[in-house]
Amino acid sequence: MPKRPYVIDEMISAKAIAARIEALCREITKEFAGTDKLVVVGLLRGSFVFIADLVRELDLPIEVDFLEASSYGDTMESSREVRILKDLRGAIEGRDVLVVEDIVDTGHTLNHVIGLLKSRHPARLKSIALLDKPSRREAEIRADWIGFEIPDEFVVGYGIDFAQRNRNLPFIGKVRFTG
Repeated sequence: MPKRPYVIDEMISAKAIAARIEALCREITKEFAGTDKLVVVGLLRGSFVFIADLVRELDLPIEVDFLEASSYGDTMESSREVRILKDLRGAIEGRDVLVVEDIVDTGHTLNHVIGLLKSRHPARLKSIALLDKPSRREAEIRADWIGFEIPDEFVVGYGIDFAQRNRNLPFIGKVRFTG
């Protein structure tokens, strides 16, 4: 549990998120048109709400799999050491793959995951992030599609947590400490 009291100010509304996902899915559907089956890989835990809404809007044959990678734990700062806590269940060799990330901050997690998945020889490998904080980037990586670029603020909601809290908010909110 967080030790300092805080409030959450809405930053991106649920309506804005839904509209952006719809637009992104049109682009992704066009990019992967004709694919046999797109393997949509959600990075747990933060992407679970985003991936659920995303796959419902994709007009493609899909398979969903998950990979859990962590560089944060329950802190607000990245350890920069990425650990794979849960690997994919299925093989991706020769298949089209879309990696779904909640937020690209330092870039270490997405960079590590993309490197790992490239070594498994997918036909195509693309990535999408709901949020991007380019001002915090330490690894040279950028998602192929980005929902929203945000400033260097600590955010929660829509699957993103602070010490395992606030994932259930339907919007993206900025954490503001009050004490």
